[in-house]
Amino acid sequence: MATINFLFRSTKEEAPLTLRLLFRHNNKDFVFGASTKIKVTKEYWSKQHSNKRLKDSEAIAQRNEVNEKIGKIEEFILKAFDNTDINFVDKKWLENQIHNFYNPSAEPEQLPTDFIAYLDKYLELKKNDITKNTIKKVNVIKQLILRYIDHTKKRLSITDINADFKISFENYCLENNYAPNTIGIAFKFIKTICNHAKSNGLETSNQLRNIKSKQVAVDNIYLTFEDLEKIEKAKVKSYNIHYEDAKDWLIISCYIGQRISDFMRLTEKNIRIEKGKHLLEFKQVKTGKLMTVPLHPKVLEILKKRNGKFPEPIVDQKYNLYIKEVCRIAKINDIVPGSLKVEITPESKIYRKESGNYEKWKLVSSHIGRRSFATNFYGTIPTTYLIYVTGHSTEQMFLTYIGKSNKDIAMELTNYF
Repeated sequence: MATINFLFRSTKEEAPLTLRLLFRHNNKDFVFGASTKIKVTKEYWSKQHSNKRLKDSEAIAQRNEVNEKIGKIEEFILKAFDNTDINFVDKKWLENQIHNFYNPSAEPEQLPTDFIAYLDKYLELKKNDITKNTIKKVNVIKQLILRYIDHTKKRLSITDINADFKISFENYCLENNYAPNTIGIAFKFIKTICNHAKSNGLETSNQLRNIKSKQVAVDNIYLTFEDLEKIEKAKVKSYNIHYEDAKDWLIISCYIGQRISDFMRLTEKNIRIEKGKHLLEFKQVKTGKLMTVPLHPKVLEILKKRNGKFPEPIVDQKYNLYIKEVCRIAKINDIVPGSLKVEITPESKIYRKESGNYEKWKLVSSHIGRRSFATNFYGTIPTTYLIYVTGHSTEQMFLTYIGKSNKDIAMELTNYF
């Protein structure tokens, strides 16, 4: 059991009070003292503070103020003493506790339980770990959730993400013509936010683990070698000066298997020659992975035509428009199943994906290069090498990406029997 008293120990007329800690341990008395920030005059402390018959209102007010300060620091020190191994209590310990009293560490930040508020916190915490493109995609999903909240007129908390929410959210999305995979991706991200909140100690629904998001197989749109040959031969420059750059980038992407965020940054400085072989060296934007990829002869032909340089870079949105036109000119017009963004009502500027059968050139986008590489070379280049280039985590993910089912794989195995 410890006790505390306060002393005026200075020779000055005004000075801070000294706090004195007294306790007994192993039949031995200990006394440690340290200065506080409770400043009083010598006259006040000796003549007024302990005077129970004070009548002066100013003196009474001062005593009440000093007693309040004394009470707070005394409570703080005694609580710290009770929570400390008595063998570590000494003068330095007391000085540290008084310092902590006057310089309290910031209270741990209270994490929000509102879903949208926590989503914003998640983005803040992850800002150094995710790319700008990922942030854009997250914000698109956020806007969808905000529209859902506005529709329901109810606040959405993290604990509300349960089986009933899933049904309600999916129904809202379907009523507003969102594609099943868009809904699945959004719900998968919602679960990611909830699991992140749970890892930080926040309460989540007990149903969360068992809620599964639906995803359906997507149409595997890619450019065959025959398509690529048509594109190579297409005279596109006369239509638009930028189409030639877009055409060459499209061919390059189909032979190096990288995302637009990676291939559109390439320059001759990324090329290294080793043992007569041309290698591309770069760091993937999305994964941060250092890559070394051999250059296909088709890519080397383009570089030779351009005096060893890559085409001029094109911003993503224009690139997607240009390569559609390039493929239209090249007559990549086989009718294939796919989905296109369609304005739901004229001049609404609200677009949803609509499934149907379309001329292939209409379905071409920047991602087709990576998918074409993976699909065209599957079966001729060992899958392990293809996965290295595309960056998929597992062979199953890679096979799903190129649209190979168990039946497809079984049929291919028959070629070895």
